[in-house]
Amino acid sequence: MKNLSLLLVCLLFLPVFGVRGVAVKNEPVPQDYYGAISKKLARALSMGHVSQKPLTDNVSRQAWTNLLDLFDFDRCYFLQSDINSFTNVEEKIDNMIKDGNVSFPYQVYSVFLHRVQDRYNFVTNRLSKDFDFEIDEDYTIRRKDVAIWPADQKAQDELWRKRMKSDLLGMILSRELAESASTNKSVAAVKSAAVTNTLSAAGESTNSVKSADSAAPKKPPLTPAENIAKRYKQYVQIIEDMDEEAILQRFLSAVSHAYDPHTDYMSPMRKEDFDIDMNLSLCGIGASLRTEDGMAKIMGIIPGGPADKDKRDIRLTNGDKIIGVGQDDDPIEDIVHLPLSKSVRKIRGKKGTKVVLEVIPASDPSGTTTKMVDLIRDNVKLEEQAATGHVSRVTLDDGQQRKIGVVRLPTFYATMDKRLGQPGFRSATVDIAKYIAKFNSEDVEGMILDLRNNGGGSLREAISLTGLFIRSGPVVQVRESNRILVMPVPNIDGALSFRKPVAVLINRASASASEIVAGALQDYGRAIIIGDSKSHGKGTVQTVLPLGSQKYGSLKVTTASFYRINGASTQLKGVHSDIVIPSKLEGLDIGEDKLGGALPWTEVEPAMFVPVFDMHQFTTELKKKSAERLAENKKYLRYCKQVHGFEEAYERKTVPLQRERRKKLMEADRALGEMDDEKVDGVDSVLLPDDAPAVKDADKDDIVLTESMNILSDLIEISGGAEMDIETEGDLSTRLMQIFGGTK
Repeated sequence: MKNLSLLLVCLLFLPVFGVRGVAVKNEPVPQDYYGAISKKLARALSMGHVSQKPLTDNVSRQAWTNLLDLFDFDRCYFLQSDINSFTNVEEKIDNMIKDGNVSFPYQVYSVFLHRVQDRYNFVTNRLSKDFDFEIDEDYTIRRKDVAIWPADQKAQDELWRKRMKSDLLGMILSRELAESASTNKSVAAVKSAAVTNTLSAAGESTNSVKSADSAAPKKPPLTPAENIAKRYKQYVQIIEDMDEEAILQRFLSAVSHAYDPHTDYMSPMRKEDFDIDMNLSLCGIGASLRTEDGMAKIMGIIPGGPADKDKRDIRLTNGDKIIGVGQDDDPIEDIVHLPLSKSVRKIRGKKGTKVVLEVIPASDPSGTTTKMVDLIRDNVKLEEQAATGHVSRVTLDDGQQRKIGVVRLPTFYATMDKRLGQPGFRSATVDIAKYIAKFNSEDVEGMILDLRNNGGGSLREAISLTGLFIRSGPVVQVRESNRILVMPVPNIDGALSFRKPVAVLINRASASASEIVAGALQDYGRAIIIGDSKSHGKGTVQTVLPLGSQKYGSLKVTTASFYRINGASTQLKGVHSDIVIPSKLEGLDIGEDKLGGALPWTEVEPAMFVPVFDMHQFTTELKKKSAERLAENKKYLRYCKQVHGFEEAYERKTVPLQRERRKKLMEADRALGEMDDEKVDGVDSVLLPDDAPAVKDADKDDIVLTESMNILSDLIEISGGAEMDIETEGDLSTRLMQIFGGTK
């Protein structure tokens, strides 16, 4: 009995060990005031959300699912027995958060932590053995679409054997292909002395050419197996380092996301990052990010930032996933599974410093290929996000040329605390109106409003901008919880800035305010819409509500919905193009309809409005002419092949684990992403005096814009190019004063 007592005492004082004998801290527990946060969030959700949906068992079930997905999105760490043990809480979360009981996520975390540690041990043991890459078998990617978790330990080990085999084979082949590509390009690279980004999967930067005698000795790169083991070890450490606030963040976010994907709980640290993003300090590279599959996914390239200015073949694009970050010439640091706030802090940095990003391209959902992109950090200036305009000339069959005005609007910007005429006042509408005045003086015959990649901005600007193309009437309907507001164009005495034919360009990244403008001009028959099959489909408005003292955090909640004047919501369905010329985003996983838990499409009663033109009478003929023209355009056919290839890659469910099959697949994916565009003839550009010279060649390289100008030219031809049957009253200065206030 004495020996037994001694044994128990020894056991009580043994340290808890995690990875390879390293002592692990005590598991986190909720703070006393977390219950108060939970109660406040419960009230704010049910009262503040536009749906006015009460907290019920349905919300509880969705929150339960969301929480498990936030921990194990790939359904590979938990066992089905773990999930079964959590089901007793599935319909109780609603009552738990009302009562201030936040214990459940800490129970889930405890189980998950031990499963992660167990899987790391499996990984290190399995990677020490050889894999047979001649066996013809496949691995299922995107396991988040799989309905169940592994049934038992045996099933989990088999799943992870294939996962390790896929990771290892992909990294081996990616390195081989990168070295081959580097060798093929080395002569040209030395001549230009400007190789700044090359494909790599080895984890080190290869973005510059150095002579052998000047290159400092470097530590040998990690082997593929070492690289994979390092990544999983880092993940274990990240999970072990999770504190009580991070676990609460996951839980209350899971509950918030049960209402819609844009409603979210923001802990004090999360709120700090949100405020920085709203002030346009976007990661130092000019990109907005969100977490997906444990990686930092690029949701938008900010106009005027370093990523937007980068025009090299290998550059950042929407949908890319950042998996590693390097500072200047230092080794790449893996950020997979790192909390987004910490990843962002690594990407941000002092202006003028270099950051090197290891990226999984958007075109490769299997994650088996990577590219290296280096950028010089810089601030995103409002001036560089401003509207730009120029006049292009379309050459007709008889050799004559037609002038087309082109305006690109990256975002609906506005200075909210100033009035027109005051120093520092900026307005997208004012800037575009000035370009329109120049177009009118140049006698252009039509205008293109380019809203591609415009994620939205000021609602006021969207409404006032629409007023430059229609005389009067409603622009958008806004539904709050208990009322519908009809927002009309400003009272500008029937004045109209531009009266000739208009085309609006959109893609899957055109959202919110862009969809309001495009939808209104389409409903009025004032413009023809060209681009991707539809826009992004975000038809909601969010408001940030503090939950009390600063330590309680805030709730970002959806408080209103947008509706077109025809009564249809822009939610999910977006705005459909009259003529589809797809961008490279068309087949990618981008859009509101790709977000889990998005609010459904709904409709309200149409507003009272009178269309100013019947654009549909010309659509059939315009489509026919465009199709005939593009069928003879070799550049467009190559472009379509690339777009369709991206779409097929995204629909891929499995990847081969046999070496030659996998290599052929990866070679095809790389070739698809590296297709070079050719120059196109038939379009010349004449710049307005205050435009940058770089615009001159932009039209020639932009397939969608080039064909859109041809379509607009066709519209001018078959419609007779008639101006709107409305008289313009008052000069531009007077009308802008009426829109924005101020004195002349």
